[in-house]
Amino acid sequence: MQKGKPTKKYSQAGRLHSIIRLLETRRSLTLDELAEECAVDRRTIHRDLNAVEQAGYALTTEWCDGKKAYSFLTKTRHIPPITFTLPQLMSLYLLRSLGAHLTGTPFQVEIDELFKSIHSVLPDRSAAHLERITRVSLPLLHGARDYTSSAPFIGELQKALLHQFTITLTYAKKGAESNDRYEVDPYTLVFHKGGIYLLGNARNRSGMRLFALERVRGIEVSRQRFAIPEDYQPENHFSRAFGLVNDASMEVRVRFSADIAQGIRERLWMPGQQMSGADDGSVTVSFEAAGRMELVSWILSYGMHAEVLAPKELRQEVRRQVEKMGQWYR
Repeated sequence: MQKGKPTKKYSQAGRLHSIIRLLETRRSLTLDELAEECAVDRRTIHRDLNAVEQAGYALTTEWCDGKKAYSFLTKTRHIPPITFTLPQLMSLYLLRSLGAHLTGTPFQVEIDELFKSIHSVLPDRSAAHLERITRVSLPLLHGARDYTSSAPFIGELQKALLHQFTITLTYAKKGAESNDRYEVDPYTLVFHKGGIYLLGNARNRSGMRLFALERVRGIEVSRQRFAIPEDYQPENHFSRAFGLVNDASMEVRVRFSADIAQGIRERLWMPGQQMSGADDGSVTVSFEAAGRMELVSWILSYGMHAEVLAPKELRQEVRRQVEKMGQWYR
């Protein structure tokens, strides 16, 4: 405590009022700064911050000069009103349709409530126009994920993500009869091919792990906060992956027939890819990527129009699977 600064005595109610006032008037404050202002220890301030959140104020944290600082997501309990132009509303409805794979999750419920709120404040003419806007995009999903069994737990995960709380995750591992338990710092929701995944630091497994939400069987949210590393960038976890699997990378070369060459040329498959054409109209794509079985699935999806040129082990795996398929179709 600074010399000459008068000692303050607060009840908890008084401290909460002071903390809210301080966070509303300043950009952010550390635990030490709040403890000094309220003349209590860090543990007491930590409990007070939890009480502030329970009162409806959304807190967020960031690193400032090596210390974690707290601030409000908004200056009040509720986000202030936002106005939209019709083109902006059209874009919102487009984003809504792209999120069709959220069906069955609390996220979809909240999105529906959001659009009900937007619809309720529009003039009749704009509301009628909005009904037409809803048909400018159409999601077509194949093999959509079933979140029925995990939906009750996703709301708890949402709270943990917003407030940076460590969770204990009960997870049904693929092919296993029993469930595993993980102590996880949840960092990021990852969306891939209609599926939702959680990327986080598994404390009891010493490293980053990816969890498919449809396999979640339970979540216990602690009151223990975690700090996301300053250098964390979620995209870096998948920078070498062809999909989600980040195993050993390989130099891949695949030749595609002239029948589909144009469609192949129009796509970005991996950063740094190279393409070369041949006199017969075929095109060869080269890039570095990880995820052996995801690469195999991609190549097989083009049937006789795709041939693996390198690496040797990838070519052998595709050949093995083609031979196995041949036995099914004899």
